Amino acid sequence: MTLVAGIDSSTQSCKVVVVDADSGRLVREGRATHPDGSEVDPSAWWTALEKAAEQAGGLADVAAVAVGGQQHGMVALDSAGQVVRDALLWNDTRSAPDAADLVDEYGGPEAWARDTGSVPVASYTVTKLRWMARVEPENAERTAAVALPHDWLTWKLRGADGLDALATDRSDASGTGYWSPAREDYQPALLELGLGHAATVPTVRGPRDQVGEISLPDWGSAVVGPGAGDNAAAALGLGLTTGDVAVSVGTSGVVSAISEVPAADATGLVSGFADATGRFLPLACTLNAARVLDAACRILGVDHDRLDELALDAPPGADGLVLIPYLEGERTPNKPDATGALHGMTLANTTPGHIARAAYESVLCSLADGLDFVKATGATVERLMLIGGAARSSTLQRLAPSVFGIDITVPQPGEYVAFGAARQAAWVLSGADEPPTWSPASEPIVHQADEVGDTTHIREQYASARDLILNRQR
Repeated sequence: MTLVAGIDSSTQSCKVVVVDADSGRLVREGRATHPDGSEVDPSAWWTALEKAAEQAGGLADVAAVAVGGQQHGMVALDSAGQVVRDALLWNDTRSAPDAADLVDEYGGPEAWARDTGSVPVASYTVTKLRWMARVEPENAERTAAVALPHDWLTWKLRGADGLDALATDRSDASGTGYWSPAREDYQPALLELGLGHAATVPTVRGPRDQVGEISLPDWGSAVVGPGAGDNAAAALGLGLTTGDVAVSVGTSGVVSAISEVPAADATGLVSGFADATGRFLPLACTLNAARVLDAACRILGVDHDRLDELALDAPPGADGLVLIPYLEGERTPNKPDATGALHGMTLANTTPGHIARAAYESVLCSLADGLDFVKATGATVERLMLIGGAARSSTLQRLAPSVFGIDITVPQPGEYVAFGAARQAAWVLSGADEPPTWSPASEPIVHQADEVGDTTHIREQYASARDLILNRQR
């Protein structure tokens, strides 16, 4: 049996899966946590990878490995390959003013959408580079190369031998703000606009290219794939094809579609990313998803199981009670300084059940907005898959069709990003034209929209409250 490994270095933890390259069957796995916060020393990711790999039985017997990682994080390296400062992660919003400045300086949203497929917001690497150049000019001047979390880890696996050895893939490069999915190349002028000077960037390799081998004592000599950004890796792990949409409810909320054409949304609501197969991945991301449910638990003094039960005590629409879930600012819409609000309170609907129901519906309505934005770029929606940690909630699954208005497919819980990275590793190993076909271990659950009746009022009352609150917070 030939083994391959997939690594998921996410915001919260590192997961390693070792699977059979032919079938995708899980053989063993391991995990380790990452520090909290939106600013992290990259060495913590490497320490977690070492621990997770050890827990997974090591990598000495695997033939190939690839890394999936959180997008956008800024890893600044000096000329010797040393980390200049702690990495700023995707959820760090301090560069919001810098994003606005960059948009203006380069000719507005239309120019950015044309040349990169996206309009930069605080999440993007280029805005973090501008923040560093503005606030920490000494660190910006020391920066000789800029990497992302997944390609920095890939580089470390290969022995970190020189900045020119840095390699990445098109999916992660497309989230930097200085690489074009449509043109398939870097935009050096945009990198310099952010950092203030030229710098080395990872070479973008093809989806099935071998970028090297593991070069560490006692780690074996597995072939190393180019890796991918987390959303693209998850799509690969789920086996998504054109017409499929993944709605992920995790730390962030993500709506991503597999498309045959690149997106270029000048409104900035949709990021025109690339996927991990050669196609495209138009994506809308919210900052607020599972943590909204965590906050509801704290407000009501209950755990998640009880929150599930309470939400079903209230009717669809929670009798007019609406939660605007912008608890950490928001990215879609781009309102980094927005705050959340409870709207439409009456004596009748201020019950634990109504508050719980409003929390679930707020997360789903926010994601449904994202789906509308993605569809507006030309992406087709034939199947919607609900994934992520919070998607394990039976109540979230039951309520989703009433908000999205279409059938919802829920695959069995799994480490989709890590499995996507493993699937890429098997693809690199095989050299085939297409990634291997792996059958799921069990059939997904399907919740049908026609079972919930007419619930259009849920989206309508949410939209009304959302617009009112946003207008007040301008």
